[in-house]
Amino acid sequence: MKLSRSTLVVLVGISLMALAACGGKAPATTAGSTPPASGASAPTADSASSAPSSSAPAGNTGDMSDRELCEAANKAGNAMKDALMAFMKSGKEPSAADYKKILTDLGEQLTSLASSGGDTTVATALKQLGAEASKAAGAADPASAIDNPVFDKAGDDLTAACAAAGVDVNV
Repeated sequence: MKLSRSTLVVLVGISLMALAACGGKAPATTAGSTPPASGASAPTADSASSAPSSSAPAGNTGDMSDRELCEAANKAGNAMKDALMAFMKSGKEPSAADYKKILTDLGEQLTSLASSGGDTTVATALKQLGAEASKAAGAADPASAIDNPVFDKAGDDLTAACAAAGVDVNV
């Protein structure tokens, strides 16, 4: 029964982190504002610096807007939850190695996203949450390692940053 309890703790912790990662309602966008064209071609440095974006602050020097970062973070969170749910459906208790892999993948995805976001609040929050996920993955008991206030704060910071960007995220 102890293994089931740890799984529940991890799922609840991850769900709370996900809710904290970018919850809230999106503010209404202004009429006439258009996102930068991402089209079929990859953006170049010239197009990224000259294309206006209502969701990317003036200081953003990255390839992705805050909205795109938050949407990608949400996808990473969903992939993590899907991996955990696969264990739950199989009836197999995830091992420390399984949690390590899930958290390592999440940490790598969030850190990679952060590097695509320039110097925005969302990118900073992604970097912090990615670092905390990687730190938890390196612990002897990764499932217990995510149950800490620093990890929770990193999720809360990402939630607030994504809410300000107009995106609900459940990482």
